[in-house]
Amino acid sequence: MFSSMSKSWRSSGSGTQSTIECSSCCPDGHKHVEPASGERFEDQTAVKDLESSEECVEQAEKNNSSFMHAVINMIGMLIGLGQLSTPYALEKGGWISAFLLIGLGVICAFTTHLLGKCLGKDPKSKDYKDIGQQAFGTKGRILAASFIYLEIFMALVSYTISLHDNLATVFLGTHLKLTGIQLSTSQLLTVMAVLVALPSLWFRDLSSISFLSSAGILMSLLIFVTVACTAVFGVVNPNHRIPPLHLPNIPSVSGLYAFSYAGHIVFPNIYTAMKDPSKFTKVSIVSFSVVTILYTALAFMGAKMFGPGVSSQITLSMPRHVVFTKVALWATVLTPMTKYALEFAPFAIELDHSLPPSMKHHIKTIIRGGTGSILILIILALALCVPYFEHVLSLTGSLVSIGISIVLPCGFYTKIFWPKISRPLLIFNVVLIVFGTLLAVSGTVSSFKLLVISLQRAHST
Repeated sequence: MFSSMSKSWRSSGSGTQSTIECSSCCPDGHKHVEPASGERFEDQTAVKDLESSEECVEQAEKNNSSFMHAVINMIGMLIGLGQLSTPYALEKGGWISAFLLIGLGVICAFTTHLLGKCLGKDPKSKDYKDIGQQAFGTKGRILAASFIYLEIFMALVSYTISLHDNLATVFLGTHLKLTGIQLSTSQLLTVMAVLVALPSLWFRDLSSISFLSSAGILMSLLIFVTVACTAVFGVVNPNHRIPPLHLPNIPSVSGLYAFSYAGHIVFPNIYTAMKDPSKFTKVSIVSFSVVTILYTALAFMGAKMFGPGVSSQITLSMPRHVVFTKVALWATVLTPMTKYALEFAPFAIELDHSLPPSMKHHIKTIIRGGTGSILILIILALALCVPYFEHVLSLTGSLVSIGISIVLPCGFYTKIFWPKISRPLLIFNVVLIVFGTLLAVSGTVSSFKLLVISLQRAHST
């Protein structure tokens, strides 16, 4: 069943034992001792070897993802909230900014390839944090973890703002009021929706919530299809002129574009799950090509249909009486609700590992679920206080996504392959690090200023 594992038998004084030589996950053909039937291990080292052997078998079973499966997973991780803002970003930046959108797609495909090379260098590296440690030791791991958790937090704030905005449109004309609670109807609806999604944070087994990933992909595709149908079937005439370039808006627009390609923290998991990791680069090329074409098409469709009046979320600009709009709005409402448990999963796994192994299962569940619930409620409160989707999304893209998708992968690769890296590749990586840093700094400053201005206007009215 497992072609990478071979067994040999040897005789010992106490009976017959099997030795498993594993080449798939253990360096230098490490041998694991397996007891004969009815025999007990007295030696603790032998017990550990057996556990390690079982882990190898389990890992061999997991590495069964085909090329197409990996492509679907990567596209599914990329397509999400970012697509809603691409028409708005194109209108604000001008049609020339589409070259930035495409360019970032190409760069992020390249940095995904670099992550694959880093994983191939050291079989012990399994995720983004491991690559950081491989490059810069403990400091690299802490840096990678900090960016990962910050991106998760800020992305969930953006998802919750989107949930609020689209719920307000779906239930336009509805009036809700609770005595003693000073919340608007849309805010109350958002609170109710988040509370409905909270139980998903209490599942320990990620396979129990795997259906949420498929649901999220389906919702994202529905949004694209409905926008396309709105244009194709003449519901809205795409006759608006897109300006060539608005240079002052490029820093904030770059953050919106960058967020659309932010999926690098989970790409190592796709790599390690592949039957043939050598095809990972082809997976990244195909996936980013599909997503970049989709984003570019959606950006031009939305900007041409709605012009300067296009909303920061394309679904909010679509005519409300049309069936396509109703489908798009509900898809946008359901998307954030599928993301909470999935986005919280990396933190939940890390929290599980940090708890004592002797702790009872139900205690761990309470700690993990309670911590997740508290974090989501904090995110909910923050989203309701700062309901400016485009500025928060742009800030997330500039402050975090560019670092995770461009700067850190180039830095990690350069450090890991320093003795062997060619001069042209070294120069190219340095250029990308400088470019990404400048884009991140300018975008963060610009989007933060716009966010502050919006907050000041809200408080003055």
